[in-house]
Amino acid sequence: MTSPGPFSIASLILCTVVPLTAQQPRARDLGVPFEGTPGPLNAITDVAGVEVGHATLVRGSGPVVIGEGPVRTGVTAVWPRGREVPDPVYAAWFTLNGDGEMTGTTWMRDSGIMEGPVMITNTLSVGVVHHAVIRWG
Repeated sequence: MTSPGPFSIASLILCTVVPLTAQQPRARDLGVPFEGTPGPLNAITDVAGVEVGHATLVRGSGPVVIGEGPVRTGVTAVWPRGREVPDPVYAAWFTLNGDGEMTGTTWMRDSGIMEGPVMITNTLSVGVVHHAVIRWG
């Protein structure tokens, strides 16, 4: 398998985060059957090698002033093999309702792989997160 180039857009998947309240029941709590047993934290980080990072920006208050705030945004990064392992992973994508933004789907469809972190943010932050990952990588 040939590894994609270092600046491959396929390494970046962006989608809109839909806020969920903590009061909503989990599928397992409703009796929906799943194969396997959850890890000790019942989290994606229970999977060996997976690393997750998150940043939230909350600044200012009052009415919106373009270019100044207030700011309420965030980004989550998921490294399927961890930050130190550059090997690609098998990948695919699916759209449920057509909302949100996703970058890198053409490469995924053509190659079946992706490199780098999966980035999750709001639609308006897609561009800045995309550029930040390119500079980071």
